[in-house]
Amino acid sequence: MGRRQRLVSTSILRAIFKPARSKDGEKRPGLLSRILAFFSVFQLSLSRYRAELFRKLRNETWEIEEEAYTESFRSPSHGKRTDLISVGDLGYSGSTFFASPNSKYLIKSLPRQFEQSFFRDRLLKPYVEHMQLNPTSLLVRITDLLYAPSASIGAALGVAPNHHIVMENILYGKSSCAKDCQDEWETYDLKPNDYFYPERDVAGGRLAPESVKERLIDEFPDKIRVTIDEKEELVSQITRDTKILQDNNAVDYSIFLVRYPASASSTENGKIPTPPGRGSPWRSGIASRDGEWIYRAILLDFFWAKDAIQAQALTGLVNTFNFMKWGRDHGPMSITTTSDEYRTRFLRMIDDMVEVPDSAGQPSGQVPETLIEEV
Repeated sequence: MGRRQRLVSTSILRAIFKPARSKDGEKRPGLLSRILAFFSVFQLSLSRYRAELFRKLRNETWEIEEEAYTESFRSPSHGKRTDLISVGDLGYSGSTFFASPNSKYLIKSLPRQFEQSFFRDRLLKPYVEHMQLNPTSLLVRITDLLYAPSASIGAALGVAPNHHIVMENILYGKSSCAKDCQDEWETYDLKPNDYFYPERDVAGGRLAPESVKERLIDEFPDKIRVTIDEKEELVSQITRDTKILQDNNAVDYSIFLVRYPASASSTENGKIPTPPGRGSPWRSGIASRDGEWIYRAILLDFFWAKDAIQAQALTGLVNTFNFMKWGRDHGPMSITTTSDEYRTRFLRMIDDMVEVPDSAGQPSGQVPETLIEEV
């Protein structure tokens, strides 16, 4: 890692290992602490947001043992604090990612203020309530929210993120495979691809280089082949999960799909380990009907609100593109459409990509009518 990444890693680890307070919430930093924090550039002073709330989620809802959770951030060989593993910039939003030393958890920065405030002030309460009622929900399990309680030069300049989420890693277990096995794991970050993406669609797609356009949307070149019951379970759960996103005006979320060869499901040391905490079929792994693949899936990136100022501004930009015509009417972007319409297209995408046998034994992509009516 570079110097900047090491300092950001140190900030995250200090927050995680900071002794817990007896009451939820943080005591307001003193004047001297705020002055020192203000002049920080990369190594910000971070704290846990609503620490007791997230601890309860970890321990009671997801059945993650607290000591094991904390130890995930220590060196597995020395039992001491160590740098997090830099996973680089994986997101189009500019987010940076780290992994815990044992790869059980990912740490993602939230560099945009409107994403931070949307999750913290608006979505967190319904998210927690939904998780408590649906412990096998496929919404990604966010185990901690770290934030900087004091202003700093680094955050103001945008060189150091002042908010991070710690979340489960459904790729956990990949590193237990041999190198050739790891190369066979496939990941897809999927959202409806029939929206308007200016970087891809306007003026022949010349608004952005190919390296940027490649990260806009993934396409799954196959079908998920499972039983009827497994498809019903998947669609039913995603229908419930996306309902709270719709109710809170969230758009642009995606399903993160992992698949790896079923032949790799066992290693020399036993079976490939599954993500930590309470198990659920689509987290632990669903075998394809033909026995060729193991699938895992969760819902990610539900931090963009349709009524955010940025979304409203982009809606105006899209309307301008359409007024000028640029050859055709482009329609909405995934970040400017309504939450109702986005959810409808998202569920249709899930329905189309999962293939089950019909009563005659032939492949079918249709989901039961009762589940479609729920939308």
